[in-house]
Amino acid sequence: MKLSFRRFDLRLTHRWTVASSLAQGGKDTYPAVFVELSDADGVMGLGEAAPTSRYNETAQTSAEFLERVDASRLSFDDVANSMVYVESLSPKDFSPKGAINVALLDGAANKARKSLHDFLGLGFAEGKHVTSFTIGIDTPEVIRRKVREAEPFPILKIKVGSPNDAENLAAVREISPTKTIRVDANEAWTTKEDALRRIEWLVRDPHIEFIEQPMPSSMPPQDFAWLKERSPLPIMADESYLSANDLSRCADCFHAVNVKLCKTGGVTRGFEALSAARKAGLKTMLGCMIESSILTSAGAHLAELTDYLDLDGNLLITNDPFRGVTSEHAVMSFANAPVPYGLQVQAR
Repeated sequence: MKLSFRRFDLRLTHRWTVASSLAQGGKDTYPAVFVELSDADGVMGLGEAAPTSRYNETAQTSAEFLERVDASRLSFDDVANSMVYVESLSPKDFSPKGAINVALLDGAANKARKSLHDFLGLGFAEGKHVTSFTIGIDTPEVIRRKVREAEPFPILKIKVGSPNDAENLAAVREISPTKTIRVDANEAWTTKEDALRRIEWLVRDPHIEFIEQPMPSSMPPQDFAWLKERSPLPIMADESYLSANDLSRCADCFHAVNVKLCKTGGVTRGFEALSAARKAGLKTMLGCMIESSILTSAGAHLAELTDYLDLDGNLLITNDPFRGVTSEHAVMSFANAPVPYGLQVQAR
C-alpha cells in the first residue's frame, strides 16, 4: 500500500467567525490535508483531515501524524485491523486518523464495486436528506446578504455567542421571516442560568428548531442536566459528544447529538457514534467543519442514521478541488456523482 498526502487551504466565500474565534476576527481560509491510499492492484481511496484548534489540531500536526503511518500496515481488505494499527499511533489526532479511515473505506468499497453507503449496509434514499446552511457571526448587513444568497435552503443554521446576537437574528428575519433556524452557540454561554435566559429569549421565535452546545463541554454534567430539564428548546451536544464513549453522559444532558467525522476519527467511529445515540433514544445530526467534498460526501453516506443533516462545509468554500455529493436546493444526492463506487468522489 502507498500513502501520500498534501496540505491545501480551503478559501471561504465569506469570512468565517464563530463564538470561539471572535477575538481573532474569524478566518478567510481553513487548512485541509488530503490523503490518498493506493494498492498494488491500482485501487485507490481518498480521505481528508479537517483539523481544528478546538481539538488542538493543525495541518502541521496532521501531516506529522500521517508521516508516522507505515502504509504497509494498511489494507483495503482488512479495514478493522488497519484501524487498530492507526489508532495505536496516538490517543488523539482524530482528524488525520479519520482521513486514513475514510480513505480505507473508500478503497474497500471501490474494490467491492459498491457505493460506500451500500458497502456499509445503509442505502441512501434519494430526495429525502436535506442539509441546513450555516450563517456565521457577522455584521447585520453582511448577514442579510448571506441569507439572500442562501435562499434555496429551507433550513438555516446561525452561529450565536456575540454581543450582537439580537441584531443578527433580526437581520435574518428581515430577509426570511419564517424559515426554520437551528442555533449553534459553540460553547459560548458559561453559566446554566445565562444559557437558560438566552434560550428563553430564542424560543420567542416560533421557527427555531433547537440549540446546539449552549455551554462549554467542560461544564459539570449536572449543569447540563439542569438546563435540559428547564430548556424550552431541545438541546444538542456537539463538543460534548466526540464519540460513542460520551453517550452515558450525553443521554442525561441532551436531547440530541451532533456527530462529525473529523472529531470521531472517521466513518467507522461516526457510524458507531450515531448508532449508539439512536439506540439510546437521542436524536442525531451529522455535522461538518469547513471541508471539501471528500468529507462532506463521506458524511452523506451515513445519512440514513440521522434525523438532521448539517453537511454544508463544501458549500461554504470557493475552491473545492473535488466533486461528489450534490446539494441542489439543499437536497443531498448522489444521482449525479462523478463515479459510482466508494465515496463517489473525484478530483475536478
